[in-house]
Amino acid sequence: MTTPRSHDTGDQDTPPVPAAVPQPHAQAAGALGEPTARPAGAPPSDVSHPQQTAGDPDGTKARHDAVPHPQVANEPGRSPVQPEADPAPTTPLQAATGSGKSEADPAPAAPLQAAHESSGPGAGPAGFSRPQDAGEPDGVSVRAKAGPTAVWRSQRSGKSDGSVAAPESVVFPHPEARLVAAGDRDGVSGEDLARSIRRAAAHLDKLPPGPVFCGMRNTLASVFCYLGAWHAGRPIALLDPDLPAATLAELAERFEPCALIGFTQAGAEPPRRRTAPDPHPDLGLLLATSGSTGNPKLVRISRHAVLANARAIATALSLGPGEVAPTSLPLHYSYGLSVLNSHLVAGGTVVLTEAGLLERSFWNDLRTHACTSLAAVPYQYTMLRRMRFDHTDYPALTTLTQAGGRLAPELVKEFAAQAERFYVMYGQTEATARIAVLPPDRLDDKPGSVGVAVPGGRLEIDDGEVVYLGPNVMMGYAETAADLARGDDLGGVLRTGDLGRLDDEGFLYVTGRIKRIAKVFGTRVNLDDVERLLRGSGPVAATSGDDRVTIWTESLDKPARALLARRLAAQLRLHWSGFDVRHIDRLPLLATGKVDYRALESMT
Repeated sequence: MTTPRSHDTGDQDTPPVPAAVPQPHAQAAGALGEPTARPAGAPPSDVSHPQQTAGDPDGTKARHDAVPHPQVANEPGRSPVQPEADPAPTTPLQAATGSGKSEADPAPAAPLQAAHESSGPGAGPAGFSRPQDAGEPDGVSVRAKAGPTAVWRSQRSGKSDGSVAAPESVVFPHPEARLVAAGDRDGVSGEDLARSIRRAAAHLDKLPPGPVFCGMRNTLASVFCYLGAWHAGRPIALLDPDLPAATLAELAERFEPCALIGFTQAGAEPPRRRTAPDPHPDLGLLLATSGSTGNPKLVRISRHAVLANARAIATALSLGPGEVAPTSLPLHYSYGLSVLNSHLVAGGTVVLTEAGLLERSFWNDLRTHACTSLAAVPYQYTMLRRMRFDHTDYPALTTLTQAGGRLAPELVKEFAAQAERFYVMYGQTEATARIAVLPPDRLDDKPGSVGVAVPGGRLEIDDGEVVYLGPNVMMGYAETAADLARGDDLGGVLRTGDLGRLDDEGFLYVTGRIKRIAKVFGTRVNLDDVERLLRGSGPVAATSGDDRVTIWTESLDKPARALLARRLAAQLRLHWSGFDVRHIDRLPLLATGKVDYRALESMT
């Protein structure tokens, strides 16, 4: 089987489509494409999540009558909204956070009762159960079995290599892991965290077969939904909660989810009944990967791949129970999710905030919870420079990490001087998150490198293309619900679509991209799609630069070029500053009559 190339830009993993600038957790762009940030302290627009109230910082006591039902797929003879026994309208997320249900009252919420009958305690999809081991009364410390990608090296070399695969048994989350909602000092950990996850899992077990679509916010409710699905053995797609209604409907039509939870623009009708086979039992996570243009594919990621990459990142960054990280990126973005997963598997703390770097509340939380690290993409580092960020204001902050695109060398030097440890990283959604990490002590002698392969992985160059081999490689892409039943198509080998070279120590230098994909603030943008959007604007060409797209036009004056940048920003839900529209007397052409993009890039 031919190994498909990654559709990522290869310059780091990218957020799902369509996504706003991954910094102040912006909602849908305004008329001019400028992100509209939610005011600090304002409740999220998520129709399914409990709202925060005074004395209830994580929303666990949210009133039932304030939260509509999740959209649940119909089963024959049942209504998704007609209760059988319990008339209280409780969503899976309310149940997960303990809104009105006690430990002694395991009766499922009404809409979930109506949707599906469980086959028994701890039941889950075929091939996965939630065992209850001695010392684990809540059944949450699940033992995750190694999936097929764990033996990728044995398939290639004829022998197994235990150093590649994750251990036979991994506790996720780690017993010392802690989640803290913004505004709450203590957070939830230990038995309380386990109980909340178990409660979410029990409710998700009641849904019909198929994946859960979760509008993933940086909230306790969303994280409980994610972890509940994990421990219920149910695949979950983590998507932008502010997806346009038409995009969400198109995704639901193609992938036939059993429920839509937490979306701002969820339609009135529940998902239709599934006609496709049940998802593969190894499938744990689905992330979108086409960027801001086109119809998104979903990346199929096994539970084993998630754990393998989380442990590799924790090892590479020396994470442990003392680490505290804020959610500075959306959790439906693979980089943001990797911060959550790596800290949970290492027993660290994650401070969940919807605030962005431009909001005072974000920095208050950073100081209040003595955060030790901060993850950011290049655009956010540019913002931090403009904000005159000073690490001495946050004495506990010792580590900065960067992914999501190439960071200008001068910014690498500037922020490396602001932290005890500054990590440059490279990854792709198709590799769960991280592929390579540049150790802080090699920044000076390896300028421009994105590092060496994460523990358990290996990098190769094949005819100029970067190829990654490791247990965290995706199972493959999915374009329809039927694809979710497929097994591992790639065997742990990912052709990244990037051009690059390895030096004699194995350090990777990314030099280009096979396909015409750019990154704008960490979001992938197909340059051919951009040109199609600009038909009717005269001769135009699009090229990529550092964190922006350059548009070359022969016929537009300066005011028209400014309007064009804002129009593109609105259409692609990105900030207008990510588009540099320039005049050129005549577009350079090759002998074939095609645009000479290399000549244009040399002028960028």
